Amino acid sequence: MTHRSRVSALLLPFALLAFIPKHPLEVVMSPAEQELRTLLTTYETSLNAGDAARIEQLYAEDGVFMPAGFPTASGRPAVRGAYDAVFANIRITIHFTVDELTVKGEVAYARTHSAGTATVVATGASGPEQNRELFVFARGKNGWKIARYMFNKTS
Repeated sequence: MTHRSRVSALLLPFALLAFIPKHPLEVVMSPAEQELRTLLTTYETSLNAGDAARIEQLYAEDGVFMPAGFPTASGRPAVRGAYDAVFANIRITIHFTVDELTVKGEVAYARTHSAGTATVVATGASGPEQNRELFVFARGKNGWKIARYMFNKTS
């Protein structure tokens, strides 16, 4: 290897560094993805506030709530009743992390996980709450709504 080729080989990594952006790459979300993330944030806030009335409005008219260990609730009135029953027994303080969000036309889904605490209303006893969730969304005349939602405990 000649002196010139050795120098060139040593300078190559530095030359490549010049092409690395100085600022981290920004993730560009579509308007639909932004709307869905806002919907999930509103759901999280409403869940933490124990606001079944607000949660009911986040669901599609024919929305389905499938909580682990409880009966399926179909349609907004049943969904509202299910959340009212949950909030009568426990208070939840959790945060959702979006693991995957996919939009396909008028339908989308999000795979999330959550962590926080649950407090039993009757006793005040509190403990960790961790779940993994699957949301299916539908876009209708009033924007994106939760069409199906189910969760289970992390293993």
